[in-house]
Amino acid sequence: MSDNDTAHNGTARGLSSAEVAQRLQQQGSNEVAEETSHPLAVLLHKFWSPVPWMLEVTVILQLMLGKPDEAAVIAMLLVVNAVLSFLQEGRANKALALLRQRLNIQARVLRDGHWQLVPARELVVGDAVHLRMGDIVPADLYLVEGQIQIDQSSLTGESMPVDATAGGDVYSGSIATRGEATGEVTATGARTRFGKTAELVRGAKTVSHLGTMIFGIVKYLVLLDIALVAALLVYAVATGMPLTEVIPFALILLVASVPVALPATFTLATALGALELAKRGVLVTRLSAIEEAAGMDVLASDKTGTITENHLTLVALQPVEGIAENDLLRWAALACDEATQDPIDLAILSAAQARKLLAHPPQRIRFTPFDPQTRHSEALYQENALTHRAVKGAAVEVAALAGAPDVAAEVEALAANGYRVLGVAFGDETTLHFAGLVALQDPPRQDSAALVESLRQLGVRVVMVTGDGQATARTVAKAVGIGERACPARMLTDNTALAITTCDVFAQVFPEDKFHLVEALQHAGHVTGMTGDGVNDAPALKQAEVGIAVSNATDVAKAAASLVLTNPGLTDVLAAVETSRRIYQRMLTYTLNKIIKTFEIAIFMSVGVMLTGVFVITPLLIVLLLFTNDFVTMSIATDRVQFSRKPERWNIPTLMLTAAPLAALVLVLSFSVFFAGRDWLHLPLAQLQTLIFVMLVFTGLGNVYLVRERRHFWQSRPSNWLMIATVLDIAVVSVMASHGILMTAISPALICGLMVLVLVYLVMMDFLKIRIFRRFGLV
Repeated sequence: MSDNDTAHNGTARGLSSAEVAQRLQQQGSNEVAEETSHPLAVLLHKFWSPVPWMLEVTVILQLMLGKPDEAAVIAMLLVVNAVLSFLQEGRANKALALLRQRLNIQARVLRDGHWQLVPARELVVGDAVHLRMGDIVPADLYLVEGQIQIDQSSLTGESMPVDATAGGDVYSGSIATRGEATGEVTATGARTRFGKTAELVRGAKTVSHLGTMIFGIVKYLVLLDIALVAALLVYAVATGMPLTEVIPFALILLVASVPVALPATFTLATALGALELAKRGVLVTRLSAIEEAAGMDVLASDKTGTITENHLTLVALQPVEGIAENDLLRWAALACDEATQDPIDLAILSAAQARKLLAHPPQRIRFTPFDPQTRHSEALYQENALTHRAVKGAAVEVAALAGAPDVAAEVEALAANGYRVLGVAFGDETTLHFAGLVALQDPPRQDSAALVESLRQLGVRVVMVTGDGQATARTVAKAVGIGERACPARMLTDNTALAITTCDVFAQVFPEDKFHLVEALQHAGHVTGMTGDGVNDAPALKQAEVGIAVSNATDVAKAAASLVLTNPGLTDVLAAVETSRRIYQRMLTYTLNKIIKTFEIAIFMSVGVMLTGVFVITPLLIVLLLFTNDFVTMSIATDRVQFSRKPERWNIPTLMLTAAPLAALVLVLSFSVFFAGRDWLHLPLAQLQTLIFVMLVFTGLGNVYLVRERRHFWQSRPSNWLMIATVLDIAVVSVMASHGILMTAISPALICGLMVLVLVYLVMMDFLKIRIFRRFGLV
């Protein structure tokens, strides 16, 4: 609303800046501090879940067996994992908090005699606030003008909306679903009736695939470990091996199978991605949306303001016989309201003002804004002591309302040129006469065609969804490269399967049709993106895996969406897709590495015991191994990777099948080193266990570099953090092994020789890796 717009002043006089400053000091901000857990409580909670329980039991067993050193190291791993998870979660929450600050609800307020947009948190009692459809009510208000329908379901649980008029109250956090009204603030912050202002960023209930993916991985790995542990226990009983030694070993074996750091690593990777996207004009309201965007293969996009410029101009007037063009345009303008800032209204008003048709406007009695259900707006005026009515909206509906002959053919002819066609009617309170058609044009954005082609090259199909007629929709869709197959919305219910596979454009769509379209695409197995800007788009935005609110969206649409664009158009969606796919590649590296490492450790340790009759590595060294592995693998979240040209999906069986042959190759090296150390170098068991520990550390590092690049591992440069973490890991492990810290010392020459052996073996494996990746579709 412009600074000089005082059309909705009504009886609310508003406040001056000085009054606002004084009341802000007295009343405080219009917000309620969210209850947050004490940081210490959050940290302690990290010790209360199945994986920490297993480590805690192991610590207790080690203490009972008189092994305080082993217990101390395991306890250290427990604490380090908890602290890292706590710090990364805090970093992610801070990142989201910074993003939410950029998504603050705005309110239209009368200040110093001018209407202006201010952050809702700056409202004070006495402020005059104007509401329109799609707004979140920013404070408790007493209405002084207008008529509005309010959805209070999020506050009261009542599903039916309520009507409010001058003299009524509306409450903070409810949603305006129809009409417009002006009110005076009666309470703010904690003093509002419901005690809390509405939050824009709400935790949407969209289910993330991350939990399913982690559970799937753990399920396979734990099943393998249970089988190996069972075999080991049978072997121990059969050979008389002390169970006091076997049980801690078995527990650590199970712990080694759980991707302890995966949730924390994923959180860190997505938080960094969210900050990167914010710099590129995309605000992330929930981190899971980044994961979902990697798999998005269909984007259902609005036409107006996303595919097109959202800047309408009058291009044609087609009055019925006996009506002059200027009269048709004047009636259309009288059915508009500048305060709504609706592009259609502004285009018509601009054309009318250019012809000086509104130099002496009649007195307006009542105005009803455009309603998606009735598909028209309406105004009641008094002129020359007579009451007149002006109606404008969807041409066919307005013509039918006025009892005029069907105008579908005329509408189709104009729409074939890509025009948006409106019908106009005039009359009194009981009778309407059809005045003619008004044609507006909203040309495609210059970047739309390139965007559609770029998304297509990334494997994302763009479908256009619009309330316009089929001819208009088809013209625009063809111009930007979406396609020419335009279908009516009813096809979504008449023949859903055919509609979602053959239609490029859905025309004459109601808001509920968008929701049904998203559901239909999801039921067909698609990961769906949906763009929207209005309050009625909220259900579809929430239902979609990737709900995208465009830059001019209402507060409600932004609240329902998972991504909010800050720049016009949809070009920034490309950034979201590319960034999410990079994050997927990083997490794929982590996951493949974890599976390979678990196969190697679990099979090598358990089978090694059964083949040799001795523990090839101690529980203490396994814990140190987990610690050194996590130190490096968590830096994968910062790795330099390329995004895929196709949508990404987690396929756990495929990952297992890909990891198995790579793990088998590493196992060949592991057993070769063990038997060479025992039979060729004749190392004592304690030194042999140290050698195996160093070998497992080096092969773990090698696995990271092996799987991070789908081509040869030397064809891309890792991130600085990954290389630094690798160098530090090698240095620390080498010093500990050569100086006998927490293990029996081995010679530096042996460590260096082992490093060279692993590097040569890694190069040999890399050629086989590419064939394996191609076989299972990872390249």
